[in-house]
Amino acid sequence: MSVLNEILSFFIKRRIERINEFMLNPHETQQEQFQSLIKKARKTEYGKRYGFSDIKNIVDFQRQVPIVAYENLYPEIERVLRGENNILWPTPIKLFSKSSGTTNAKSKYIPVSDESLESCHYKGGKDMITLYLAEHPDSGLFDGKGLSIGGSLQENPYNSRTQVGDISALIMQNLPSWAEYLRTPPLEVALMDNWEEKMSRMIDICSREKLTSILGVPTWTVVLLERILEQTGKKNLLEVWPDFELFVHGAVNFKPYRDRFQTKFFPSEQVNYLEIYNASEGYFGVQDDLGRIGEMLLMLDYGVFYEFVPMEELDKDHPKALTLDQVELDKNYALLISTNAGLWRYKIGDTVKFTSKYPYRIKISGRTKHFINAFGEELIIENAEAGITEACEATGVIIKDFTAGPCYMADDSKGGHEWIIECPQKPENSFDFAERLDASLRRLNSDYDAKRAGNLALQMPKIHFVEEGTFYNWMQKRGKLGGQNKVPRLSNNREFIDDLLEFTGLR
Repeated sequence: MSVLNEILSFFIKRRIERINEFMLNPHETQQEQFQSLIKKARKTEYGKRYGFSDIKNIVDFQRQVPIVAYENLYPEIERVLRGENNILWPTPIKLFSKSSGTTNAKSKYIPVSDESLESCHYKGGKDMITLYLAEHPDSGLFDGKGLSIGGSLQENPYNSRTQVGDISALIMQNLPSWAEYLRTPPLEVALMDNWEEKMSRMIDICSREKLTSILGVPTWTVVLLERILEQTGKKNLLEVWPDFELFVHGAVNFKPYRDRFQTKFFPSEQVNYLEIYNASEGYFGVQDDLGRIGEMLLMLDYGVFYEFVPMEELDKDHPKALTLDQVELDKNYALLISTNAGLWRYKIGDTVKFTSKYPYRIKISGRTKHFINAFGEELIIENAEAGITEACEATGVIIKDFTAGPCYMADDSKGGHEWIIECPQKPENSFDFAERLDASLRRLNSDYDAKRAGNLALQMPKIHFVEEGTFYNWMQKRGKLGGQNKVPRLSNNREFIDDLLEFTGLR
């Protein structure tokens, strides 16, 4: 282990004491975050409108401050984008995370304050390393470099004095010098907006580096790693990077990709996989136990106050929101956040389930608007990803991407689900794959099972297997390559399915 590795590991591990503190005192920690946020924002325009100065407790807060979606908050966000201060947060906002907006077709501009960047996003990155080193004290992570696969920066259409970009690009652009020294590729390559050119430059640079880790969305990481293997002619990536030990992933479920990483890219137990929950709006979770796949520690001292809306409450005019001490295990909640960037009781669009208390761990179960419920089946992303993973394991299929939507019969009285699945090799028996997927979904989702019984309301899934590269080319056509862009997994309408069928010539 190098001297630099020892020094950096020592300083980062000191954070573990504070992590242990909020793990032992979660409710007190969240109460402190709440009080701090309300106090600091009470003189903002939003704070005055909703009487922050009169708020004494969380009950007052929930009574006086409305739950909002991005569309509700956009008039205030637009004013901040144009350069107005003290609207949502008291300190000037100089950065905006541009989200592709997976719940609608328009981009979202999320304010990123200095406090949010430092005490949420950067703190999350340091804690990610802290928790990893706590499990792997002999790690050589800092003996090499970390590859960051991020997005790009763009001009703020309203105010040229501020920066707009993917959250990954904003983080990289503003990294401290010691952190920038440990990552690759150089900023001038990492922030390129031409995805194909960036990919080519990254392959050339990174295939010659001593790489020990990668941080990226699995979807785009797969594309990069496939091309590196193709260019180098190596059998796997450990022949390129023999000291590689960690892949940090987020944004999409890793289950459908895990087998590909473990058998093709990194066929060795020396490589570990760690999940994070880092969104445009904040850094919320880190996997603290590599044995608990899919589960993340909810980070409670990042300037974020959390609330949780039971799914049966979500569409009500005045939904009931729960605080951390009121949640139940294994129940689906829509996540609300109030942050030190001026988002107040904001519906982030994700749904989560708690897998443990003391410490509070969560898993991402889906999106509030990404589901299929055309026939009362209430299929969520968690079901879809688990079902397709089981079908792949049973049939030996390795997938790269998929999406699904409803399929209607002529009289609209019954229908089914139509799936488009990309894999390097199609299964020998497509009907067997469909049967196994259907059986898994029936076991995982009682509503789906009830609608499938006797073909009452749902027929067998209809599946199209498409050639490798289909989703990449489709996303390129839509201008959605790289960065925070994700393939939409489920949709309750046929927008994506029809577009893909037309794009591939299947319709």
